[in-house]
Amino acid sequence: MLTRPLLLLMAVTTGLTVGGNYVNQPLLDTIATDLGVSDGRAAALVTVAQVSYGLGLLLVVPLGDLLERRRLLVTLALLAAAGHAVCALAPSYAVLVVGTAVAGVFSVAAQVLVPFAAELAEPGREGRAVGTVMSGLLIGALLARSVSGALAEVGGWHAPYALVAVGLLLIAVLLRRRLPRSVPSAPGGYLATLASGARLVAELPRLRTRALLGGLGFAGVSVLFATTTFLLAGPRFGLSELQIGLVGLAGVAGASMASLAGRMADAGKGQWATGIGAVGLVATWGLLGLSSSVWLTSLLLFVLGFGLADMFLQAVHVSNQNVVYPLRPDARARLNSVYMTTYFAGGALGSAVGSAAWGAGGWPLVSAVGAGFGVLVVLVWFLDLRLERSGRALSAAGAGTR
Repeated sequence: MLTRPLLLLMAVTTGLTVGGNYVNQPLLDTIATDLGVSDGRAAALVTVAQVSYGLGLLLVVPLGDLLERRRLLVTLALLAAAGHAVCALAPSYAVLVVGTAVAGVFSVAAQVLVPFAAELAEPGREGRAVGTVMSGLLIGALLARSVSGALAEVGGWHAPYALVAVGLLLIAVLLRRRLPRSVPSAPGGYLATLASGARLVAELPRLRTRALLGGLGFAGVSVLFATTTFLLAGPRFGLSELQIGLVGLAGVAGASMASLAGRMADAGKGQWATGIGAVGLVATWGLLGLSSSVWLTSLLLFVLGFGLADMFLQAVHVSNQNVVYPLRPDARARLNSVYMTTYFAGGALGSAVGSAAWGAGGWPLVSAVGAGFGVLVVLVWFLDLRLERSGRALSAAGAGTR
């Protein structure tokens, strides 16, 4: 039974585990100076966190179907805490890299919790549960940057890592006491479980379309994330690092959309949520392009577009999850592994393409590329609609012959 306190605990857990991967971002300059490394080597810590998180999605999340989930989640929280503790005590750059990698791999506890919440929810309330847990994840990722910077001002760059480590230890205790036990659903061993994920991709067309929707949607928004600092710090806006960080808080609007998209899915309007998000991702780039154009320079318009981009992405993302998990209820963790790996691969693609577009043509080309990813999202959504309608027709035909 998914009670409100338990749902809140799961939301806080996802926020802390994922947010821990972002605490280093405001600290990179201080870390570079303190450890005597170049800015480039310090910035590589962000890449280490992202790559290790991606490996965790691929290699650790499927264990949610193979192992008892309460024990798995407690173990993952403890291992992530150990990674952050290593970072907090790191005397050198090499040790900091190791701690960052360990914390990144095991922070995927969040992606074991999201499908677990859907499984524990009452029938008809799965979408709301997923939306609430995702809201916690988004808020945690956003707050991590600002809280980390403020805490580092008082206690140095080690302090944010120490706080996350202690927080995860407390979370592990609460998860051990509050989470219900689960029954593993994947037959066979670890390698068989990984291999079955590939078979799910081959067997489930809507897993493929929904994973593509997520990957392309995140790619378009990652184009924005990768180039925002270049635009806002440039001559058109001339913002400081602190001001740019405050602009990023506009993304908190995505948390409210995550909850709304979950409620729409529960009400049978998940495709509406997806469609609104897909079309919105295209339209938002019109606002973003106009915000720094030959006709206008408007920070207000940019902030509005930034917030809307994250809102529309969450509409697509949460509605995707509410389609994917019921495809095979006995394989939710493996389904989530496939979906989230594709999602983050799309994000990496968008970041690379966005940076290249900025170098080649500045903000106009960036806006065109971002809108292009949005158009692809709309096209894949149409394909998913056709698959859904075909599935309903086949089900109706089968019912008629019985």
